[in-house]
Amino acid sequence: MTALLFMWAGFVRSGLGFGGAALGLPFMLFIYDRPVYWLPIIGTHLLFFSALTLRTRLHHVDWKYLKTSLLYILPPALIGILGLLNLPNLWVVTFIYGITLFYGFMWLLDKNISSGNSWVDKTLLIFGGYVAGTSLTGAPLMVAVYVRNVVQAQLRNTLFVLWFILVTMKMITFAALGVELHVLTAVVLLPVAAVGHFIGLRTHEMILRNDVRFRRVVGGMLVVVSGLALWKLY
Repeated sequence: MTALLFMWAGFVRSGLGFGGAALGLPFMLFIYDRPVYWLPIIGTHLLFFSALTLRTRLHHVDWKYLKTSLLYILPPALIGILGLLNLPNLWVVTFIYGITLFYGFMWLLDKNISSGNSWVDKTLLIFGGYVAGTSLTGAPLMVAVYVRNVVQAQLRNTLFVLWFILVTMKMITFAALGVELHVLTAVVLLPVAAVGHFIGLRTHEMILRNDVRFRRVVGGMLVVVSGLALWKLY
């Protein structure tokens, strides 16, 4: 089951350009309900596959907007990382399933998180940064802003650079504070995640053409899983 979930996370990450953790972690927590166990493994995979994807595409990145947005993303992301390591596990798991339930309903009802002005942009980036720091599930919030400010041709590559920076900061913090990174587990699961990653790369255009249907199906899955998890917790 763990192997299938990491294959799924790899598929989503490369197929959509984001969401590997947001759509994978809620399922993984059913197997073992400690986010701090899964996040270093997810982070190792994200660093590996982001570097693999970006090695020939760095010239298709909107560096100007990336630098501007990081001013709002990085400080709350660091606060989120510290919260992950210091808050009670029940609070963190509840937060993850709560935000996942929100995403699920939005996708199921075909509603988009959108922004119409710079103040909303900044709010979404700040909150998305905090959620990403806590659980790596802040992608949909930040993507809503990037879609409005980055041209489509550069969007996926710019997001991959953003994830690489955020995960690097998280992994460095984990290592500095003595959190077990589970490198061997990550390496063992790498070939499985690679299968999902390359399937996602091959089906990226097809997913974009069927975006509404894909999101509704996934949204329904997230609503069911998050609802069951919160019912079980309380």
